[in-house]
Amino acid sequence: MRYDKPPLTFQQQADLLLSRGLIADRGELIAKLKAVNYYRLTGYLYPLRRSDDTFHPGTTLDLVWHRYVFDRQLRLLVLDAVERVEVSVRTAVVYEHCHQYGPFGYVDPINLPKLSQRDFDEFLRRTREDARKSKEAFAIHFKSRYGDTHSDLPLWMAVELMSMGSLLTLFKGMNSKSKKVCARQYGITWETLENWLLCLNTIRNICAHHARLWNRVLGIRPVIPRDTEWHRPVEVRNDRVFSVLTLLKYALTIVAPQSRWSDRLRSLMEKYPDVPLGDMGFPQNWRDCPIWRC
Repeated sequence: MRYDKPPLTFQQQADLLLSRGLIADRGELIAKLKAVNYYRLTGYLYPLRRSDDTFHPGTTLDLVWHRYVFDRQLRLLVLDAVERVEVSVRTAVVYEHCHQYGPFGYVDPINLPKLSQRDFDEFLRRTREDARKSKEAFAIHFKSRYGDTHSDLPLWMAVELMSMGSLLTLFKGMNSKSKKVCARQYGITWETLENWLLCLNTIRNICAHHARLWNRVLGIRPVIPRDTEWHRPVEVRNDRVFSVLTLLKYALTIVAPQSRWSDRLRSLMEKYPDVPLGDMGFPQNWRDCPIWRC
């Protein structure tokens, strides 16, 4: 089927939303549409839409805008937590791999036995490309001083230039014993840590691209450990953002116990009481979860 819808002016976009039952001042709505793309804003209207494309009675621009602003602030909080966990895992992975194989052991595929040759080649290509393009002072200094002998950075430098996706590939490639050593720091299995890195990498990309997070149904779902604290008296399901927030709270208790991250999250939810927590996967008794009580 051919797509033949013409682009609408901001005024036409506003009139379309108003005709569907959105309660708003037209001038204010046009201003909001100029600041936020129509399709970005209407993503927050979707749960309030009826089958005939009209909105449920009482759907106001203020309500939708509150959810949009809440989601933006939630993404910033999530990015902050992901960064702390990611930096911790980078440190654990580099420490373990370098003490086993040395600073340049990562360039030999024998030391990343879980990767196929194709995946290893792509990992090394990306890592070398990141190093080549880097303007970081430490990378420039190393190249000027040791570049006549070493074409690659030591892993503890290279890892600081890697994307989270490359970090995940590095962890995937490590032998099982090394993975266990890293995962033990977080009280989980290496399989769970690998899954969490994949999940957090996806969440990080969602946040970095300013996409809707708060009521998203997760495509990459985190593994929920079997430990009692994840199941009693609150069952942490893995299909909504509550599960990601819970694993971040769990990890931060280990890597940054002084963090007030969970207090900031609670403050955000209190600031926007009209945002339905159920759409985020929060159960009614979520505060009774041992992970959230500590």
